[in-house]
Amino acid sequence: MENIFPEGSVVYPKVNPTLKLVVRRFVKRVYYCTIQATPSQKELVFFERELMSEPATLL
Repeated sequence: MENIFPEGSVVYPKVNPTLKLVVRRFVKRVYYCTIQATPSQKELVFFERELMSEPATLL
């Protein structure tokens, strides 16, 4: 189990690349993230394949 995105990293979900997330925790190949703009909201859970390190550019 390799952790590509360390805790505190800013990541973007592939389904909504405008949403900026912060990795809070990595456990058993699952990333627990909070929304950077509203950290008090519920955490979002993603697998590594659902995240990217940079937002997608719109053409």
